[in-house]
Amino acid sequence: MDDKHMQIGEVAARTELSLRTIRHYEETGLVTPSARSQGGFRLYTDNDVQRLMVIRRMKPLGFTLEQMRDLLDATDRLDDPESADSAEREALLERVRNYEQDAGRKIEELRVQLARAEDFAATLRIRLDAARPERDASA
Repeated sequence: MDDKHMQIGEVAARTELSLRTIRHYEETGLVTPSARSQGGFRLYTDNDVQRLMVIRRMKPLGFTLEQMRDLLDATDRLDDPESADSAEREALLERVRNYEQDAGRKIEELRVQLARAEDFAATLRIRLDAARPERDASA
């Protein structure tokens, strides 16, 4: 991957996260800029952007900051083959599997909510369409 550094504004544009949100994730320890410029500006790499994208994808599913931190810790450790023996590696994989299953359940819950919202919007359209001839006839 490219070691090109980006300032926070470019990262915000690429991730569609606000500067404030990125700074908040830094303050909570979810992401740390890879470097600082001589002027003290935060500098990020593509790996940092990918980490922020994981966080951004977890957020609408209702995962907490602690759960995000836990998943990122597990994936970081899995990415470093020297950090875990085979038993620990299997435990890390199980943690990630649990998050994948949780995400699947949360997605299904969102599908149900979306279907209900679409039904509601359709009901409103039907009511509006039914009311339209009365309004047109009185004009």
